[in-house]
Amino acid sequence: MMDVNEIREYLPHRYPFLLVDRVIELNKGESIVAYKNVTVNEPFFNGHFPDHPVMPGVLIVEAMAQAAGILGFKTMDKKPQDGSIYYFVGSDKLRFKRPVVPGDQLKLEAKVISERRGIWKFDVHASVEGDTVSSATILCADRKV
Repeated sequence: MMDVNEIREYLPHRYPFLLVDRVIELNKGESIVAYKNVTVNEPFFNGHFPDHPVMPGVLIVEAMAQAAGILGFKTMDKKPQDGSIYYFVGSDKLRFKRPVVPGDQLKLEAKVISERRGIWKFDVHASVEGDTVSSATILCADRKV
């Protein structure tokens, strides 16, 4: 549904911090399903951990937040180039269930819980081959740049 070129229109992130490679499903105001392909060439694997590479949990959370950000931007019919930015401002009920390693395809899912005065609440979930990796409730704020 969205390739990386279109994703770049809705997220201000760039290499090495763009963590969404493809969106396969998007229902404005409701939900998104996206993917991050995790390769051994990711720069964070050089230090986390060289002999046992594991994707840092904070980057898994960031990937889920980026997927939620795309959903929010598409729902509002806005883009960063319009002078809007979407900040990740909080998380609750954050859990990690298993590590993410090179070769994994991280499935990112986000569902809108609510939106009030530019503060969006999402239920997010990350999985690999059907196994839950992480889940949380996150908050994002739409602000003018």
